[in-house]
Amino acid sequence: MNLAQSPNAAALLTALLAAVLTAVIVPLVRRAGLHWGVVDAPDARKHHQRPIVRLGGVGIVAGFSLALALTWAWGGFAGLAPDKDQLIWTTLAGSLCFFVIGLADDLFALPPLPRLAGQVAVAMAVWTQGVRIGSIDLPSTFLGTGAVVTLPAWISLVATVFWLVGITNAINWLDGLDGLAAGVSGIAAVALLSVSYSLHQSAPGLLGAALAGACLGFLRHNFNPAKIFMGDGGSYFLGFALASISIVGPAKALTSVSLLLPLLILSLPLADMSAVIMGRLREGRSPFYPDRRHLHHRLLRSGLSQRHTVLLIYAFTQWLASLALVVANAELRFLWLGLATAVLIGALVLTRRSLAQDF
Repeated sequence: MNLAQSPNAAALLTALLAAVLTAVIVPLVRRAGLHWGVVDAPDARKHHQRPIVRLGGVGIVAGFSLALALTWAWGGFAGLAPDKDQLIWTTLAGSLCFFVIGLADDLFALPPLPRLAGQVAVAMAVWTQGVRIGSIDLPSTFLGTGAVVTLPAWISLVATVFWLVGITNAINWLDGLDGLAAGVSGIAAVALLSVSYSLHQSAPGLLGAALAGACLGFLRHNFNPAKIFMGDGGSYFLGFALASISIVGPAKALTSVSLLLPLLILSLPLADMSAVIMGRLREGRSPFYPDRRHLHHRLLRSGLSQRHTVLLIYAFTQWLASLALVVANAELRFLWLGLATAVLIGALVLTRRSLAQDF
């Protein structure tokens, strides 16, 4: 079997493998977590009423990794240039390092600053291996003619670290309701897959396919009412994987268009994180101070149920992703997808009371 000859089949097979493997592995992880007592206990800030295993990230990483290993063995990554090959391995290594940092927090409750220091160290390490925001290709309207601006090394480093660490923590902070982080990450991964393929970046696209499949398989056990949580290990892994895929794929050679794509796709968690940090700083609190000012908390206070809140955020994420696809492809079908999603958002808002009663 040689998947390199059929990129679309390779992406579909990778996503299906990741979904099935993750769905099968997660219950095994849940049983192990119950046996070891690694659970998330309920408290005033949380919405679950009983202890729930928080090791779901192990299942996500296992399903993702096994699916990619099979795709690799079947030739899905055949023909990659050495520099592209290194970027894929660096992305995988960085994602696993972030997973280990999050898993350590799940097991030992690490303070915020050591976690942040570890994230910055890993982000700097992958920057040295080529996963970086290095140049911007400006359109002709800026300087009269098109120009490629190479960023100074220190600006490239700062921009890359901010992007990788910022997206990771945005996904982590979004993980406050059953199925929310996994669903948003899955939608973002599908969008990055589509955009990467449209820009002829098939290798990052396969990473996006595996990530989307793993999220779908995990949602089988994580959608409300959740049987297992992904924990910080899972959210750190998803966040870093999304951020790094967007760099080695759509934003590898930044242009006025490709720069917008990952920003559009991931703008909702980024905006939520930014608003929360600014609100905490205005009150003289630490950015890491736990509170209930996230978007999903605000939607719950408006009277929405957990499921309704999650579905509404899914719809917003899909709408933003469809806009990115329109920008990347300039094809009418993606515009219709954006319009259909906007109608769905309106329907969810208008019917929130009835949905809250149903759920």
